Amino acid sequence: MGAATSAYQVEGGWDADGKGPSVWDTFTHQGRDRVFKNQTGDVACGSYTLWEEDLKCIKQLGLTHYRFSLSWSRLLPDGTTGFINQKGIDYYNKIIDDLLTNGVTPIVTLYHFDLPQTLEDQGGWLSEAIIDSFDKYAWFCFSTFGDRVKHWITINEPNMLALVAYELGAFPPGVPQVGTKVYQAAHNLIKAHARSWHSYDSLFRKEQKGMVSLSIFAGWVEPADPNSVSDQEATKRAIAFQLDFFAKPIFIDGDYPEVVKSQVALMSKKQGYPSSRLPELTEEEKKMIRGTADFFAVQYYTTRLVKYQENKKGELGLLQDAEVEVFPDSSWINLDWVYVVPWGIRKLLKYIKLSNLIKSIFKYIVHGLFWITLSGTRGTAAGLVSSTLILKIQLDPESLTHQPRSMLRSSETMVWREVSRRDG
Repeated sequence: MGAATSAYQVEGGWDADGKGPSVWDTFTHQGRDRVFKNQTGDVACGSYTLWEEDLKCIKQLGLTHYRFSLSWSRLLPDGTTGFINQKGIDYYNKIIDDLLTNGVTPIVTLYHFDLPQTLEDQGGWLSEAIIDSFDKYAWFCFSTFGDRVKHWITINEPNMLALVAYELGAFPPGVPQVGTKVYQAAHNLIKAHARSWHSYDSLFRKEQKGMVSLSIFAGWVEPADPNSVSDQEATKRAIAFQLDFFAKPIFIDGDYPEVVKSQVALMSKKQGYPSSRLPELTEEEKKMIRGTADFFAVQYYTTRLVKYQENKKGELGLLQDAEVEVFPDSSWINLDWVYVVPWGIRKLLKYIKLSNLIKSIFKYIVHGLFWITLSGTRGTAAGLVSSTLILKIQLDPESLTHQPRSMLRSSETMVWREVSRRDG
């Protein structure tokens, strides 16, 4: 059983011991009601100074895995190796060493939305230069911590970052550019991940014997009207624009889903653009991206219904490109935006299993196993706490016939049980 945190959400110490500012520091310090009650992560859970207390909780829970993210600007204050912050290295060394001493497997995320502000000032994820910057950062982390860390996630939920930051403007840099920058950011995020995977594969894998992937956000979707062909097709497009947009290039053939390419191209033409708003991947880039994952990591929170919504007016936007309307069932119980739909996890895993995604991992990279991270939420007085469950699944899913001894009786328990079934 595992749990997960991210640096900005728990560490605090936003300017302590040489740490540089991240985009979230800038975003929250600007106020403007962008965050609930204009709160910041300056202190957060105080994990930077209270790690020993966190470790006690980890031991009390009986966790076997702990996923956490590194603060890029705590390690490299300006985002480059021009200045390396030793106190940042010491902090993460202690976390890793303490986890291993207590029999807990560290799963380390390189990037969880907290880009160094210096790199954002140079264009951030909209600039091609970020690909090289991220690769150098990843190389630094692999060389510094990879002797002990064997499970790496390069980027957390890159599909959500592209959407919420660049389409909606709810995440930093907070400047929405509907229908355009979401695709440019996604384009660079995919290439940055792939480049860093190749760096690990060529320079570190032989000696360190670790695994590298990225974690994709994926809610399940169902047609609003199961008998409507247009809603059924809209549901397929919704999956393609959400999960497959990142999964297909990385796990199958290096290129975006055909329906995504055709929809964006069609809408772009109607809107008078000289070419598609979705950047095209070159043959060299497709070759570089294909197969750059050693396990499949997916984060599930909830489920939605999908209805066909024709884009008659040619409006800009990712949902408008997909021609879908997405909404919850009013009968579902919810906590804010998270509607409790446990069967959605099973359907999502079944979709992944029956697609070519899993086969591609076994064929090109790992022979015999893969890992899936599943995220859910828990309501607390202080807000939402994210939890992650790690499932190790053999090639033969029938070999997984029991649940972990300490697993909670919850939707996670249901997932573990359902995956082992023949039709799972």
